[in-house]
Amino acid sequence: MAKDIEKRSSIRDLPGTINPPTGKVSRRGALKAAGGALGGAMLAGCAQAGTRGIASILDPEQSGKKDGLAEALDYPLIKSIFNRRSRRISKGIQSVPAGSCSYQSDQKAQALSAVEEALLISVLGMTGLVMPDRPFQDEKGNGILGTPNLNMTGRAAGSADNAQNTHFFMINDSGTYYLRPLDPPDQDFKLTPENLILRADQSKKKISDKRLDFPRSFPYYLDSNRFLSNLPGSTLFLPVVDFTEQYINGLMYLLTQPDGFRPVFLDDKNGYVPAGVEDWIKNKYLNPKISLPLGVVGTFRAQIEADLLLQNLMLTLQAMGLGGWIHATFEGPFLMGHPKYSVAGSGLGFKYVVPELSAEQLKKLGVPDPKFLANPVGLDGVIEGFCPPYYPTMSDAVDAVLEKKYGKGGAYSDVPRFNRIFKGGKGEAYTKEVPHYDPRTVQCVKAVCEYLHKTYGRFPMHLDAIYVPGVWLQAHHLDLKYYDQLFQNGYTRMHQQHEELWHS
Repeated sequence: MAKDIEKRSSIRDLPGTINPPTGKVSRRGALKAAGGALGGAMLAGCAQAGTRGIASILDPEQSGKKDGLAEALDYPLIKSIFNRRSRRISKGIQSVPAGSCSYQSDQKAQALSAVEEALLISVLGMTGLVMPDRPFQDEKGNGILGTPNLNMTGRAAGSADNAQNTHFFMINDSGTYYLRPLDPPDQDFKLTPENLILRADQSKKKISDKRLDFPRSFPYYLDSNRFLSNLPGSTLFLPVVDFTEQYINGLMYLLTQPDGFRPVFLDDKNGYVPAGVEDWIKNKYLNPKISLPLGVVGTFRAQIEADLLLQNLMLTLQAMGLGGWIHATFEGPFLMGHPKYSVAGSGLGFKYVVPELSAEQLKKLGVPDPKFLANPVGLDGVIEGFCPPYYPTMSDAVDAVLEKKYGKGGAYSDVPRFNRIFKGGKGEAYTKEVPHYDPRTVQCVKAVCEYLHKTYGRFPMHLDAIYVPGVWLQAHHLDLKYYDQLFQNGYTRMHQQHEELWHS
């Protein structure tokens, strides 16, 4: 089957999706067979918020028109998966030196339109509400934790404990932007160009009038990327991940086990001593026979969401007929403005905290300069980690996580929201019945967090507070002539008809 797919015409795409001889996709058939890659996903998300049918997604007055947005919303998911490819050569690249496969072009760079950009932004955002479809009692009717989530709004991709700790920056010809998370759209929201652009404008926070860039050489750009990446006309989506909130939440989640099964957290950077939990071993809240080094705990899977959201973008590029690919971005220290690596610029200008450690501590850690341990904790007013200096102490940061979960309007205290999730008015009963964290769990986690920050001058110790996955996605208009000259199946019907659908 794979060979059959590759051999087929770049215009016909996959078998069974085109009505000959016109080459038009049967929109009803596509939706029935596989569901629109974008429209189907939006419908699933909005269903959680209580929205009604496809009329809430597609404007009835536009549903009969053949335009780019309607085609993208109807493009089948399975087809998008099988036709997904990295397509790197954009309009505006004048020369591709590659021996006998070289190419010259006089095409000008073409930036994304407002609606193209807005649709890409939308597939990174919130789509409705999630369901707490899990037990919160054991076999004997005793309470077990039923409140692991940090949010009850649903995003276009899943995350550990619905932490939604992936943040995106967008970079284009007009500058560098932070994409603020928005609440899910209203129940009557329609995916019209005007509505998409409005939400995109609400999301965008400009942090620079310039396209973020560095010298086009190593170590900033790798190999051929310097000829292809972050060029005029391109739009890039850059993820960064805040580990702090989910790290605190994950520690509490691990300590919700029954008596006798709660592990002792060990500091594997310091001879595997208990990580501030000696008193909790003595009072038998923790079981010394079960040890868990913090280096093993890792990220609590918080980094996975970024990869899933980037895949969303790739599938959306295919549905829209745009080119692009996921590739290496600037390394974290350059990108964020690390004090030891900011020779060529401060990047996004994140705040770094350099730990104040003694010479003995540095020697024990095998670190010659405390700047090597500098921790990116946030970007003031944009992304602020759950740690000092944004909170006076780590105990205050833990309290802030709890307030977000259980405080007024928090993830597990918003009764109107749960009434939208449950049938029969069960939302209020759920909020009253579902167990919260045991106070002992909270105090034990505070002890761990305080230990790490006081011992090492940073939180977390084994991870950066704000993490750069090291990849970004570029979206651009494809140079079809390049692919016509060199490849048998360089692009699909959506790419061939992109200008007609989106720009005529």
